[in-house]
Amino acid sequence: MAAPESEELVIEKLYEYGERLSESKDKTQNESDYMGIIAVAKGSSKAKQLSAQLIPRYFKFFPNYSSQAINAQLDLCEEDELGIRVQAIRGLPLLCKDTPVHLPKIADVLGQLLLAEEGLERDAVQKALMSVLRQDTKASLTALFKHIENSDENIRERVLIFVREKVFPLKHELLHPQEDMERHITDLIKKSLQDVTGAEFKMFMDFLKSLSLFGEKAPPERVQELLEIVEGQADLDAQFNIEDTDHIDRLMSCLNMALPFYARGASNSKFFNYINKHLLPVFDKLPEEKRVDLLKNLAEGSPYTSAQDARSLLPSVVALIKKYIPRKKTSDEINFNYAECLLYAFHQLAYKAPNTTNSLCGYRIVTGQPSDRLGEDFTELYKDFIERLTLVEDQAKATNKKLAQGMSEHNKAMAAAKDDAAKADVKVKKQSTSSGLQTCNNILALAQPLHAKAPTFFGEKKPFSLSWAKSQAAQALNATGSKRPAASVSNGAASGGGKKAKGGDTSAQNSLVNKALASLSRSGSRGGQGRSRGSRGWRRRRHWAA
Repeated sequence: MAAPESEELVIEKLYEYGERLSESKDKTQNESDYMGIIAVAKGSSKAKQLSAQLIPRYFKFFPNYSSQAINAQLDLCEEDELGIRVQAIRGLPLLCKDTPVHLPKIADVLGQLLLAEEGLERDAVQKALMSVLRQDTKASLTALFKHIENSDENIRERVLIFVREKVFPLKHELLHPQEDMERHITDLIKKSLQDVTGAEFKMFMDFLKSLSLFGEKAPPERVQELLEIVEGQADLDAQFNIEDTDHIDRLMSCLNMALPFYARGASNSKFFNYINKHLLPVFDKLPEEKRVDLLKNLAEGSPYTSAQDARSLLPSVVALIKKYIPRKKTSDEINFNYAECLLYAFHQLAYKAPNTTNSLCGYRIVTGQPSDRLGEDFTELYKDFIERLTLVEDQAKATNKKLAQGMSEHNKAMAAAKDDAAKADVKVKKQSTSSGLQTCNNILALAQPLHAKAPTFFGEKKPFSLSWAKSQAAQALNATGSKRPAASVSNGAASGGGKKAKGGDTSAQNSLVNKALASLSRSGSRGGQGRSRGSRGWRRRRHWAA
């Protein structure tokens, strides 16, 4: 049996193979040299490093040995020695530079290699992937998205990070021809949405909205396409189960995500019909924070509702108004968050289907249609509705007075504040009180026109600022990333009354103000991603908070 060759001899042969290949004018005639390079890839550490450079360099000249060459290079990517792995990874893009048939496999392997823990190795993988992406963006993205769609969880996570941090920011460079490639990546994302977290879904939707395909000049059918993606994620074809908190969380987030598309002409019919059929009938069984979430979404989406859907929704909205705004004063306190949302939604829906309110509230609105039902006596309904409006107005005025007193105290406290911490604390209280004042003023503005026998309803063309919209803008300036404001003050019961503060007792005054504010803040949190119970959000077939 022949003695094994020394490392020096093997290295010398490797250099000879490389030299002959380099000097050869017809490299295809040097098969034995190339096979020699592949053979010593299982040798010493130095031989492996040299092979990792030479195999990719001359790969294109020997298509008959492509399988052996690729396998040898991939084996080198799994070596224990970091330097060998890095060298082998750097050579992977060369294996498909002139032989694109191998690119999907190389992109797939590089996606798996994103699991690398060593910084140098991970950097090599990312650079190799970017090189492959620039060679053929379409094929590379297809290979990467297969990992997102159905791969090992750890690989999937790393590929998602790479796509988010490296691919999405370079969309203008990579996605050419633009329309074709934007459509391709849209289709890849759609296929990947069967099992995503809430944060992942938001990331994908933000990216899709940034594409020219769905930009400001996009036709209505493309805006509708985006909405249908959100509707699919919300599972609007699924049977609703009040015990399924994961589905409720997903519904609320998707409903909020859908709002901008309504303003761009997409139909809210599917979402609102689902809400009307499944959620509003069990409204009082929903978690408290989801009730406010639902009503705020309903209010914001109501200006874009069709007349047909408005007719269907109005009875449910009026039923909730009667449930949460009593006819006579009781020990139960009115939740002003509910009142503002419901009265605003009522205005917008009634504007679309005014004569529907005749049989619901006793109005006498004439449209000339049989549905006016002017021959029927709805006097008692009108009296009932007006009494409820009067009660909520009285309590809003009383609360407004206490909040105004509270604002005066806050101004004094701000003037007396000694340091930045004290000023910041007072500023938060002032913002809470200001939001409360706007809520009460909105309720008064919404209720007052409804006393007429044939009221003029606020439509989408009438400017009206909902109380949480102001806080939303302020939060955007603070770069919180939330789409809706968090609760302005501590949670509590709705309040429109209470005992008067005695004299100049600041603590008593503050107690009254806090009670007045309670109804304006209870479960008022509407954070964009803050609804999720964990950092990951939902998975379609798993839990919202993974």
